[in-house]
Amino acid sequence: MWWLDLDLASKEWLRENLRAEELPLFVLQGIAEAGGPHPDKPTGILTDADWDFIETQSEFVD
Repeated sequence: MWWLDLDLASKEWLRENLRAEELPLFVLQGIAEAGGPHPDKPTGILTDADWDFIETQSEFVD
């Protein structure tokens, strides 16, 4: 999963801004570089399953 390769700053932002409507450019770039979805726009990039994982399964000891 792309989460494992995502940079720490992006992970922290996602955890602190769960289910955000829009993601900042640095987070979008980090997700794309880690092999995750690459959107044409900053909304709708992450699915509900992605957000559920970030909320419940991601570890803060990255």
